[in-house]
Amino acid sequence: MFKGHPKGLIVAFFANMGERFGFYTMVAIFVLFLQAKYGMTSAESSRVYGIFMGFVYFFPLLGGIIADKVLGYGKTIGIGLVVMFAGYFMLAFPTPMTTGFPLIVAALGTIAFGTGLFKGNLQALVGKMYESPEFAPNRDRAFTLFYMGINIGAMFAPTAAEKINNWILSKGDFFYDGRIPALANHYLKGTLEDAAKYLGIAQAQDPSVTIETLGAFSEKYINLLSKSYHYGFGVACFSLIISMLVFWGFRKYYQHADYMVTDKTRAQGIPSHVQTLTRAQIKDRFIALGLVYVVVIFFWMSFHQSGVCMTYFARDYTQPTVGKATNLWFDLFGLLPIFLAVLGAYFALKPGGASRTRGLGFVTFVVFAVLAFVRYRGYDAVNPFTPQKFQHFNPFFIVALTPLVVGFFSWLNGRGKEPTAPRKIGYGMLMTAGAFALLVLGSIGLASPKELAGQVAPESMLVSPYWLIWTYFILTVAELFLSPMGISFVAKVAPPQYKGLCQGGWFAATAIGNYLLGVIGWFWDRVPLWTLWLILVGCCLVSAAFIFSVMKRLERATTS
Repeated sequence: MFKGHPKGLIVAFFANMGERFGFYTMVAIFVLFLQAKYGMTSAESSRVYGIFMGFVYFFPLLGGIIADKVLGYGKTIGIGLVVMFAGYFMLAFPTPMTTGFPLIVAALGTIAFGTGLFKGNLQALVGKMYESPEFAPNRDRAFTLFYMGINIGAMFAPTAAEKINNWILSKGDFFYDGRIPALANHYLKGTLEDAAKYLGIAQAQDPSVTIETLGAFSEKYINLLSKSYHYGFGVACFSLIISMLVFWGFRKYYQHADYMVTDKTRAQGIPSHVQTLTRAQIKDRFIALGLVYVVVIFFWMSFHQSGVCMTYFARDYTQPTVGKATNLWFDLFGLLPIFLAVLGAYFALKPGGASRTRGLGFVTFVVFAVLAFVRYRGYDAVNPFTPQKFQHFNPFFIVALTPLVVGFFSWLNGRGKEPTAPRKIGYGMLMTAGAFALLVLGSIGLASPKELAGQVAPESMLVSPYWLIWTYFILTVAELFLSPMGISFVAKVAPPQYKGLCQGGWFAATAIGNYLLGVIGWFWDRVPLWTLWLILVGCCLVSAAFIFSVMKRLERATTS
């Protein structure tokens, strides 16, 4: 898989994987944490999430400047890892509901700043490995592989978060019920209208609860659930230690690319493959990058609804239990054996394959097919799952589809028909529109969030989880066409002395998109559900039309 690539890509791959595992463990439960512990509404938690994500993706702009002009890439990335560790350590501490929020805010700010030092500069460092003519033709595929590393880490994050949730709740002889946090907070505030219905839900957790002890039950459940979320945030500390060991321990493999292009280095001499540009060329490249940044704002505004509106939809409108067959999708340890069995079957049946490879593929198929069947037999007839489990679909599909997408583009490249990076971005925006069009169809006839007033929809209105599963599948294909291609485009077009800044610009555009998450979240309680998704469809179609209208200019920038 890494054949034809520098060894430094492998170091970046695993360093990024560890950091992203921690980050996405936090993201999977963040809005649920805010609503459970602090009783925030959907709009309020969306706003906090959007502001945090905005800073997470804005600070790489500052981090890029620091790396380009002051510290260089390796040092800036290393400091970023330490700062992020401090932030997650602060977030992991269980704090009182009444006094702990300032520490949460400080932790979020620390995480955002550390991510700014780390994320964009790691991508810039990967891009600099491919400045050499030896590796330059593989740049697009390199960023697709790099992107897969991100998603291997992200794939296990929701499962880790759920396991910790269930473990802590079980300590109090409770289990997860998505209805309880909102009901408990309303009861404690004295704003719950139907206490009798809530009492029945509470008694399913503890039959001894009475109307007199319902307040004590509410406090205990919220405190335990909040504690489980804090412990979930602490997972990131351990994954960051792994990232630090990988990045610092194998520095020799990327050290050749860790240089700054400044007046001083020009005087001393820079690598011969580093291009010198005129002012006019630099200006044209910045304009091209700016046009792409405008488009990706709307992609990330839509895509990252996975942590906001799509999480609300999973909690409030989706069936909370599934049968044995569907549970394979929600159990990562059932899903992965199926994937590996399919992979083994591919190599076993691949025409022209070596006998040894085909034999190994057959053995792989048999072993993992048996493991998947054993896992399946162990399921109950009815299997509950938590809303955050939907968030493992995107990284799983990234990992499963990346080899197919890389192979598809390689096949097109061999025939001289591979689309340019900007054109792939345009196709990705069209697919994103299609993904949310599917949710428009799935939401027709459902009560609006305003009608539900913060409660879960009645059982007769709950929809199949496959509406969200297929949406995540289409979004993943769109992401593979857009995100790694966009990063590769930035790496190729950015002037040599502004590599970190330009990767930071990509994330600044992402930051604006993430800030706009809160705007879409504001609509959650104000418009019919199908209208909310239709707004996202419209935004994606407009941005797709825009990028195709400036396509010639963007494609010229990659050859100038």
